[in-house]
Amino acid sequence: MNNPALEFFKSNIGKTSAEVSPSPFGRWLNGTLTAVEEGSLTVEFIVRTDMCNPAHILHGGVATSILDDVIGMTVFSMGSQIFYSTVNLSVDFLFAAKPNEKLTAKSNIVRMGKKIAHAEGEIRNEAGQIIAKCTTNLVATSNVVK
Repeated sequence: MNNPALEFFKSNIGKTSAEVSPSPFGRWLNGTLTAVEEGSLTVEFIVRTDMCNPAHILHGGVATSILDDVIGMTVFSMGSQIFYSTVNLSVDFLFAAKPNEKLTAKSNIVRMGKKIAHAEGEIRNEAGQIIAKCTTNLVATSNVVK
């Protein structure tokens, strides 16, 4: 089956979201797409100081946003013409990340339904430590993706 959304992501491996994302917030996060397969995307991020809290570690809200954004891209890559919106996102913060660290976020669609998508995501540092992990549900809206 032809899936233009999946092909779009595959053709943009190695590019940053600042170059290709339709999302202003995704462009600000500025991750680099490194791997694409059906139901999973991998994106690398460099922790910038403007992503940190006063303790000079990755802000939990930014980690959550990374997970939500990568999972959102993954749901879009499944080829539905309907926009799915996050209805819940449960995040566990397990290890700190400091400025200039390279992080890898990976998503996995567990179930892609007509109305609800269920997914998991994780962020790891270069040593393989899990910085944060999540589970989430997204609901199909009445909006068509353009």
